[in-house]
Amino acid sequence: MAYRNFTLTTDAGIAHIVWDMPGKSMNVIDMSVMDELDAIVDAVGGDATVKGAVITSGKAAFSGGADLTMLEGLLRDFHAKRAKDPEGAARMLFDGSRRLSQIFRKLETCGKPFVAAINGTCMGGATELALACHARVAAEDDAFKMALPEVKVGLFPGAGGTQRVMRMADSQQGLQFLLQGKTLNAAQAKAMKLIDETAPAKKLVAAAVKMLKAGVDPVKPWDQKGFRLPGGGIYSPAGFQFWPAANAIYRRETHDNYPGARALLQAVYEGLLMPMDQALTVESRYFAHVLQTPEAANMIRSLFVSMQELNKGARRPASVKPNRIRKVGILGAGFMGAGIAYVTAKAGIDVVLIDRDQAAADKGKAHSDELVSKAIKRGRASEADKVALLSRITATPDYEALADCDLVIEAVFEDREVKRVVTEKAEAVLKSKAIYASNTSTLPITSLAEASKRPKNFIGIHFFSPVDKMMLVEVILGKKTGDKALAMALDYIKAIKKTPIVVNDSRGFYTSRVVMTYIREGLMMLADGVPAAMIENCGRMAGMPVGPLSLGDEVALDLAWKIVSATRKDLGVKYVEGPLDNILEEMVVKRERFGRKNGKGFYDYQGRDKKLWPGIPEVVGKPKPADAFDVEELKQRFLVMQALETARIFEENCLTDVREADVGSILGFGFAPFTGGTLSYIDGMGTAAFTELCRKFTKKWGPRFKPNRLLKEMAKTDARFYERFAPEKGPDAGEREAA
Repeated sequence: MAYRNFTLTTDAGIAHIVWDMPGKSMNVIDMSVMDELDAIVDAVGGDATVKGAVITSGKAAFSGGADLTMLEGLLRDFHAKRAKDPEGAARMLFDGSRRLSQIFRKLETCGKPFVAAINGTCMGGATELALACHARVAAEDDAFKMALPEVKVGLFPGAGGTQRVMRMADSQQGLQFLLQGKTLNAAQAKAMKLIDETAPAKKLVAAAVKMLKAGVDPVKPWDQKGFRLPGGGIYSPAGFQFWPAANAIYRRETHDNYPGARALLQAVYEGLLMPMDQALTVESRYFAHVLQTPEAANMIRSLFVSMQELNKGARRPASVKPNRIRKVGILGAGFMGAGIAYVTAKAGIDVVLIDRDQAAADKGKAHSDELVSKAIKRGRASEADKVALLSRITATPDYEALADCDLVIEAVFEDREVKRVVTEKAEAVLKSKAIYASNTSTLPITSLAEASKRPKNFIGIHFFSPVDKMMLVEVILGKKTGDKALAMALDYIKAIKKTPIVVNDSRGFYTSRVVMTYIREGLMMLADGVPAAMIENCGRMAGMPVGPLSLGDEVALDLAWKIVSATRKDLGVKYVEGPLDNILEEMVVKRERFGRKNGKGFYDYQGRDKKLWPGIPEVVGKPKPADAFDVEELKQRFLVMQALETARIFEENCLTDVREADVGSILGFGFAPFTGGTLSYIDGMGTAAFTELCRKFTKKWGPRFKPNRLLKEMAKTDARFYERFAPEKGPDAGEREAA
């Protein structure tokens, strides 16, 4: 039989299965791969001349896992059929969603030993394939990565991953691996007993063949009589200690917002009480249940489908040829500029890092030295990598070094005059085709471009801190920004392997503007008499990564005060003062509590330790009793305010793409991922219900919750954002008239 995605050959009784999908840079599991793998298992199992099999990849990586658009299609079919035949639809969903699990179980029990030779990335369903094999050998290099990250997109490993991991690894390590979606290097995977051996990449297949010839048992330990769980059974002394604590930690970390994580824990617990076949059925039933949840649908759409589309250039002008970026200039070697220099050099691009003097520039380069040194200690980089990365960064105060840069990113202090000066100095030496970008979080790009002699080549590129960890980059178009500047910005962001969103110009753009409403709502709650600890807890319970007071300290309260002051100055008589102004003035001006930067804000800081400042009542008054407030309402206030501000920004045409609103909200400021993002949160509730809730909050908490014109119009028919503003395809995607 001829296979499209695999080649199957035999040599001295060993079957060699090479996975190499045509036309793809990485192997993924789709319907065709499942069909062929099913047939290959039958062929190997039924061939008396074959004593064992090695499965490996013909690409630089083993596999990125399952193509989740398959599940989207399965869900669409399920919902279409459910109205007419609910039982048939449920059976179809269950059978369809467990097919991969059944193929892996067939491989596991076919009577022939399979060894997985794993090179590079091995994610999701590919990891489950490897675990179903009877032995695993991993490449000894930095490229090896193994994970079951499904929980990060609202699901959990549904092809046997929950059951095999917990039968192979220590209970605590295994459950952390599953619930956190942790990525392991080869040493970590071997320590957890998820792989058996490591070998140099060029000798990987030879090592797998050697394992087979030495003898690999074709019957897994859990299919043999007398098997015992590595960490002890559920009803053992160790189990009695572990499982109650595991459940408590799950609740603490997720606040029970994620059905996928909850079902994972249930599937593991119940499955470990049963033989493997029944355990896999339990896992499949929970998986089919989770697939039907709105949380899974929204997270798959935003964090897989939409994010992939944006990463592949959904907003890139098709008329502009791809840019080959050789050198990038960075103005400002502070924490932000130094971080940009690091990710740029790490991507193999030469960097010119400029500051006012050599000492300041060298200090910025030292940040890269520090980051790559930490990576070496963690086994994620080598000394050779460090030498190569640092050699790409030229630290200097000399602007003449920018002469041959393709792109210059300004990352100086958030001050118009400072930015004007460095813009003029840089443009005096830049080549005519070079693009100039400002890394600003609040100042309108159009006004900053007034300092430029070529505004068509002027664009905003807003990074998030810390640059090396945050995956989102916000691209801001000024009124005169041209397509070449946009294409350059998106090509650069792709090169440094981050996710872009593109927005039109406005004060605060999208992410900064919305995240400030979260912080503001926390301060407004303080003014309402909500205890500070309750505010912080409700923020996290709502799904945010940190409480609003903590986030305010991280952003810096003096910066928030400067933004408020600048907004008040720009708006003049139109500006309406409120409790926010009074609290910030008390904290910043009168008490010099600037946040983490000076060790005192709403929290007192000592190194990594922090505790709420006991003097908060001195600023806002004595809090009311906690039971005077509804926890669910406080959680809603946080999410509704951010979603409402997003709807306003969408109406103003600053945001033009629903995908960017959702992806940007999750990656940029940590908006509750289980909702799918700010606009998905509204769609999930329905615009009619959301608008009514806004009206309710307006009466109770003030006009900041007043629904905007677009929402009120959509509420009349309960229209959804993803229906009315379906993502457009092609070179003009994202362009539309303001609603």
